[in-house]
Amino acid sequence: MAEFRYGPVELYLVGFEGDRPSPDTIDALAELLEGGLVRLLDFVIVSKSESGDVEVIEIEDQTGEYGFGSIELAEIGITGEEDIAELVELVEPGSSAAIVALELVYARRLADRLASSGGVVLSAERIPAPIVNAIMDMAEEA
Repeated sequence: MAEFRYGPVELYLVGFEGDRPSPDTIDALAELLEGGLVRLLDFVIVSKSESGDVEVIEIEDQTGEYGFGSIELAEIGITGEEDIAELVELVEPGSSAAIVALELVYARRLADRLASSGGVVLSAERIPAPIVNAIMDMAEEA
């Protein structure tokens, strides 16, 4: 069986103040990428004016005017126009967000191992961190 070239990809829509993410946000992403558990496959900035006009900036040159010198894109363009159109609906007028496509490298490795042993992932579900933390807080209080 051939190895998978890519693992599952998650799209994140991260809101921020102003027209670009803060240096702290970029540093946090760079730290995550350095760990090798994920790869950055796309980074798109979307802004919505007060009147609802949308501007889309696809970051291809991470050392350009947006100051992304500390992150490296493994690929470019996996986020499609339909993805962007759907996610930009969640951006409030007068604000901006980043669409970040992360390949889950650890999940690709797991999928390779499972496939080579005859296993098949039948379902995978992510429970958002705020929900997990709320449930654990309630369990500790009980």
